[in-house]
Amino acid sequence: MPEEVPVDDPRHEEHPLPWSRPGLLVGVDGSPASRAALHVAVAMGPRLGLPVHALVVWDFASPLSGHRLAAPRNSRPETDARAVIDAARREAFAGPPPEWFTIGMERGRPGFVLLQHSANSEMLIIGSRGHGGFTGLLLGSVSSVCVAHALCPVLIVREQDVAPVAG
Repeated sequence: MPEEVPVDDPRHEEHPLPWSRPGLLVGVDGSPASRAALHVAVAMGPRLGLPVHALVVWDFASPLSGHRLAAPRNSRPETDARAVIDAARREAFAGPPPEWFTIGMERGRPGFVLLQHSANSEMLIIGSRGHGGFTGLLLGSVSSVCVAHALCPVLIVREQDVAPVAG
């Protein structure tokens, strides 16, 4: 088993992609389906001998970027993204994350950023539905784009596909 690294170790700071060695890239937005995708990636990584990199992608909402409403003036998406990072790290591991796990944050459109990084990944793991959109759809817009255009295999995880982790 890989050594456990303290949370304040520089290896657990935000890590830009690409890695020196491709691994599992998991898109995290705090939604139930993305949390399920993170659990699947964390379970698969060690079994496949691959690192896991969780990536939170954020951007400012605007009508020009495809969002119906612009974000409020006091909106702080970068702060919200950091909260998602912290929650994901705590949810994935009871103690300090192992050395094979990194988590990062990047500004941009989620579909575009994940597609860009799929070129340097062994597999992209994402939830079937993120935040927003139409609830009746099987796949969200980001997962649909990733399935159609990713440069690596894509695993779509539904919230109900993963049993809750006992903490």
